[in-house]
Amino acid sequence: MISSKVKYYLRPLSPLSYEDGFALKKKKNATLIQDIFFNKIEVIIRRKSKIEKEIYNLPEFFKVFEKNKNVCDLYNNLKYKNKILKRLVFKNKKISIFGILNITPDSFSDGGTNLDLSAAVLNAQKMVNDGASFIDVGGESTRPGAKPVSTQEEISRVIPVIQRLNFKKIDLSLDTRNSSTMEFGIASGVKIINDVSALENDKKSLDVVKKYCTPVIVMHMPGTPLTMMKRNKYDDVVLDVYDFLEKRIKFLTESGLKKENIIVDPGIGFGKDYIQNIKLIKNLSVFHSLGVPVMLGVSRKRFIESISNKSEPEERLGGTSAATLLGMSQGIRIHRVHDVKEIYQALTVFERLFNR
Repeated sequence: MISSKVKYYLRPLSPLSYEDGFALKKKKNATLIQDIFFNKIEVIIRRKSKIEKEIYNLPEFFKVFEKNKNVCDLYNNLKYKNKILKRLVFKNKKISIFGILNITPDSFSDGGTNLDLSAAVLNAQKMVNDGASFIDVGGESTRPGAKPVSTQEEISRVIPVIQRLNFKKIDLSLDTRNSSTMEFGIASGVKIINDVSALENDKKSLDVVKKYCTPVIVMHMPGTPLTMMKRNKYDDVVLDVYDFLEKRIKFLTESGLKKENIIVDPGIGFGKDYIQNIKLIKNLSVFHSLGVPVMLGVSRKRFIESISNKSEPEERLGGTSAATLLGMSQGIRIHRVHDVKEIYQALTVFERLFNR
């Protein structure tokens, strides 16, 4: 019997083009995981503070672990299918882009740009025209060091915009940590809640999303925006973030939230330094074994400056594209971005060249 102190993780490796993957799949040397063919799997074993890693080709993997229920369950999770979110988030497309619309004076990249209602509506419509499936509306900055705003102020910022965009039949998500804002937003037409606190900031938030059966994006962030960069201490950032998200999924589903209504986000830039962000982005495929869709938000993040020396967020489009495509090659198909037109083009071309 496997000790409770031993934990397994699976990371699909070696992505293949559709043609190569399809040919190897016939010989049982490749497997399709979230629309990407892989022909190797890394098995990670964690025993307290000791971590072991071994890479297997598929025939070896099945031979070694065919009787290991823990590993078999993880493998089955890798190949999850979610019909509810496929219709809502993807609209039966291969990728889904959430365009960022911050109604704030102090967001790290576009603070102040959308405070005028007419400007916000125009910018949102442009993102939809450029390929966004959803507009992610936020009324509180969650950049590192940001101080919270009152719920009343947050509501007064976002609700007029949400109402106008809903009238234009634009699909909306709401970036908020507060249950009152969530309820007003859902009543005004919001279809998805995006909570950087993973529904931990406000204990009533879970009741709200359950009441309306609203899908929720659950993100990893240690502490709050004000404290998160002081709390980025990890034994292993990839596995620790995975464990946190796994525990939140378990808690939320046991509390009555449908697993089919959960998306996870590893929280790039939220309580992670440069090295930690890089490690997470290189290992994104491990999060598929949580059995839910994964969102990636690398747009204009500071780690890009650390690599490219581009201090202004608006100058980080190239880095955003590169990190987004690396995520795409690992089967990540939901992306939250500022530069919708350029990222949509990059993802669409990548999909055509790499797959079908």
